[in-house]
Amino acid sequence: MIKKISIVASVTLLAGCASIISGSSYPVTVDSSPSQASFTITNEAGVKIHNGITPSTVTLKSGAGYFDGEKYSVQYSKDGYLGSHAVIDSSINGWYWGNLCFGGLLGFLVIDPSTGAMYDLPKSVSTPLMKN
Repeated sequence: MIKKISIVASVTLLAGCASIISGSSYPVTVDSSPSQASFTITNEAGVKIHNGITPSTVTLKSGAGYFDGEKYSVQYSKDGYLGSHAVIDSSINGWYWGNLCFGGLLGFLVIDPSTGAMYDLPKSVSTPLMKN
């Protein structure tokens, strides 16, 4: 019994709420109107993360570093249409605040900020393409 209580207490004290509940990577659907457009996703450091054709779902990390949410740029192109651009920006994950409610100071100040779990990403991004 004491062993079980110790394990539960350790997990509670050492883990962050957002890390436990939602993690630090999210599936994001990339779409366009019309579909079948090429797209390239670049992170805020300028590194190309993914190329594909809409619609497509990609898994992206929500954090870019300690207390730094990630921001992605999506460039769209399709023959006969003008190029377009969209932004995928992280926001504070609601579960991050759970660290304050449940006494997870380590999760609030270290674990969730360093893993990127304190941030989440939108479920989708889409943009209209205008004819050339």
